[in-house]
Amino acid sequence: MYSLSSRADVVTERPERWAKQLVSHISHKAPHERTERGDELTIGDGLGVVAVRPGLVVLEAYANSDETLARVEDVLGRHLERFAEKDGLTVVWSR
Repeated sequence: MYSLSSRADVVTERPERWAKQLVSHISHKAPHERTERGDELTIGDGLGVVAVRPGLVVLEAYANSDETLARVEDVLGRHLERFAEKDGLTVVWSR
């Protein structure tokens, strides 16, 4: 299990589209598994979870070090913001 975690609830009118694009892009470089809680992506020594909720893309990051947690947050957040730039999405993490 991981000792550190963070979460970002990203408000959008098109959560399915942005989550699908994010998972598709990252899963080319990271192991991916679909679970009950969302799409799980192994990023280095950490774990990123991408889930869709009504009006939200929910991002979760898990790691055992601050450095790894920051990396998972960066990978998920930076890519989502870039893909959804036209929609002006902003990712804000809460630890």
